[in-house]
Amino acid sequence: MTAICSADNLSKNFGGTAALAGISFTVRRADIFALLGHNGAGKSTTMRILLTLLKPSGGAATVAGLDVTRHPVQVRRLTGCVPQERTADPLLTARENLCFMAGLYHLSARRARHRVAEVLETAGLGPGRDRLARDLSGGTRRRLELAMGLVHLPAVLFLDEPTLGLDVAARRDMWDYVRQVRDGGTTVVLTTHYLEEADALCDQVAIIDHGQIMAAGSPAALKGRFGLPTLDEVFLAATGAGIGGQPAADGVLVR
Repeated sequence: MTAICSADNLSKNFGGTAALAGISFTVRRADIFALLGHNGAGKSTTMRILLTLLKPSGGAATVAGLDVTRHPVQVRRLTGCVPQERTADPLLTARENLCFMAGLYHLSARRARHRVAEVLETAGLGPGRDRLARDLSGGTRRRLELAMGLVHLPAVLFLDEPTLGLDVAARRDMWDYVRQVRDGGTTVVLTTHYLEEADALCDQVAIIDHGQIMAAGSPAALKGRFGLPTLDEVFLAATGAGIGGQPAADGVLVR
């Protein structure tokens, strides 16, 4: 399967602090790929570089074959982003929020009407299309925000902690929707603090600690490589040995 995102020896410094210390990875087209790490590990910095919101200090990154530094406008047209913060305007209806996003991406009036109707249906928002966003449940509002990131049919959708704060039922519902997005051909790159979420949802994961990738591969491959039954334990083994800059496990990078 071909790669749609890549990082090659990517680094980012903030003053004298190295947020990323030369990471490399690829994301396959139509996969769900997760960046896993403690707060401050480098997940958000990596995502912001791929979204062209930060310039790298070194190395290179591409999205859909485009260098994110040389072609930022084209990259932004091909990507969607759902940040951790709430983005739906609480005083607009679900439909109005989607129409607003369609306008930001310069969809024609006819195309916007079609896409808004389509994502309302696929996100299960049809019955609540004319309800104010502030009146939607937490899970329904989060689905609306995912739909807002998809209204322009991006090649890659970036999700920052997409299920943070949701109850168990709403989280499982969100997983089903993210799988539906992936099955429709959109690549999903996400960050999450929920290791069971990454285990159940993702095709590939990369564990980051102190700006370095300590292990990467499918959840099943990582569990097999480390000889551990859960991704939680793999994460602890990889990052625990990596504290202080020492290599994870026996120093082998799992691909």
